[in-house]
Amino acid sequence: MGKRKSLLFALTFFSSSLLAQFGSVEVNFETRLLRSEEKQDIINLKNGIIRFFTTTTWDESYSDLTIPVHIQIVFEGVTIKGNEKIFNCQALFSNGADIRFFDKSVQFYYNSGTSLYYDPVLFEPLSGFLAFYANLILAGEIDTYEFNGGNYAYEMARDIALRGSASDYKKGWSSRIKLVDDLNRNMGLRKSRLAWYIAMDLLKDGDIERALEEINSMMDGIEQSFQDLGRDNHTQFFLKVHSETIARTLAMLGQVELLKDMKELDPDRRDLYQDALDSRSK
Repeated sequence: MGKRKSLLFALTFFSSSLLAQFGSVEVNFETRLLRSEEKQDIINLKNGIIRFFTTTTWDESYSDLTIPVHIQIVFEGVTIKGNEKIFNCQALFSNGADIRFFDKSVQFYYNSGTSLYYDPVLFEPLSGFLAFYANLILAGEIDTYEFNGGNYAYEMARDIALRGSASDYKKGWSSRIKLVDDLNRNMGLRKSRLAWYIAMDLLKDGDIERALEEINSMMDGIEQSFQDLGRDNHTQFFLKVHSETIARTLAMLGQVELLKDMKELDPDRRDLYQDALDSRSK
């Protein structure tokens, strides 16, 4: 059953049971720069983050997505602010596929005896930080099911970032406001991601004609993204992740002209598309 068909099935049989927007959550820490007692302070944090992602209901309109999440946090040290230990970090968030975010300016306090939970009114730096990226990943994923379906999650992420920038823990939040704004207005990439995943489902169903229409829509979206935002990093990452499948699919379908177009749209992987063209001539 295709990805979008599975979603429709899940929505049809929606219930009030726990909604699993996030499935497997893998959390890795790099703590070499922390002292022994500082490492002890965060001994329960990994499990707390996993529970935070898997038990929070992020969007009741989308159930059973079970998005995988990979989180890596590199701890750079601790500073003291009043009676609080402030952890300074860098972090990487990914869905293990074509969504990835790197944040180099993270600050939060954490007490090992407390549970993480998201409060939409009261800003707290760690849960706000995690919720911000949870919403960005969710927005990107929902965009593959429905055109601009991620709008609500982007709005939630922006609201968190605005509250963070007005808090006593401002570090990094102005950059996060810019990040969510750039993602939200990158309509070309959003269009491309939806079209690509629909095309893959159509190919599985053997509907080649409609799949090619969606692939053309994907390419139009990539061109629009470049026109609107230049060589945007997130658009580039989408192409990097899917380029081999795009080239192989177009070669299999005999789409020589589309392969030539992809060489121009994705010059960093020009050789890949050329190899696919060469394979057609053999």
